[in-house]
Amino acid sequence: MYKIIEKEMLSEDVVRLVIESKLVARTRKAGQFVIVKIGDKGERIPLTIADADPEKGTITLIVQKVGTTSHKLSLLNAGDSVTDLVGPLGKPTEIEKVGTVLAAGGGVGIAPLYPIAKALKEAGNRLVVILAARSKDLIILEQDMKAFADEVVIMTDDGSYGKKGLVTVGIEDVIKREKVDLCVGIGPAVMMKFVALLTKKYNIHTIASLNTIMVDGTGMCGACRVTVGGQTKFVCVDGPEFDAHQVDFDEMLKRLNAYRKVEELSYKRYLESLNN
Repeated sequence: MYKIIEKEMLSEDVVRLVIESKLVARTRKAGQFVIVKIGDKGERIPLTIADADPEKGTITLIVQKVGTTSHKLSLLNAGDSVTDLVGPLGKPTEIEKVGTVLAAGGGVGIAPLYPIAKALKEAGNRLVVILAARSKDLIILEQDMKAFADEVVIMTDDGSYGKKGLVTVGIEDVIKREKVDLCVGIGPAVMMKFVALLTKKYNIHTIASLNTIMVDGTGMCGACRVTVGGQTKFVCVDGPEFDAHQVDFDEMLKRLNAYRKVEELSYKRYLESLNN
């Protein structure tokens, strides 16, 4: 059992959980993730390690309520526990000084972007961060990013905060005004697809952190497989980060939607059980 030390609601549907996990806190690196489970028969879901405190032996996870298990996690409070937590999993981000880095996060994808952006800044890069969401209330970690980034740009679809427009609008604005040496884009798969199409046009090396369906997290089940550069890769062990220009996002989107109806039915029944 892994005890929850702190809980903070970042928005109506997004929660920050600080969880006790001494070994993971000591060994985790930017870009890695854990798999958590609630209950002996619960679903296993991957979550990026947003932050860690090796001295306190804690890690920080940021969860958006999008389905049954993520909703259950959001209802837990300080003092409650997560049944299982496995990690750190995946390959760490390759951190190096390249010049100017453009880090773009969409929605809850801002959470996994945070440790990567921070590490890239600590490596000596100029860092421009773009935070994008449908509306103001879905923008998270703005102040956390401003604590170390050279510049933070806010984009909202409805114009309720920052600049109106999609994340790609903000990215292109930056590209047109200064030389960008590396772009890191994390968010919904469709967002990362269009970020990759845009930066490919400008010949800017781009990294995407993929959020595929995952079961065991060790490369055995094959549920997370994607095609990268014409080859089959497993996100859990070969990633989660890949050259965005090499990822077959259309195939990835089809696989992500394979269980959508079942997931929606499960969530509907779960919400109904809460009201009974």
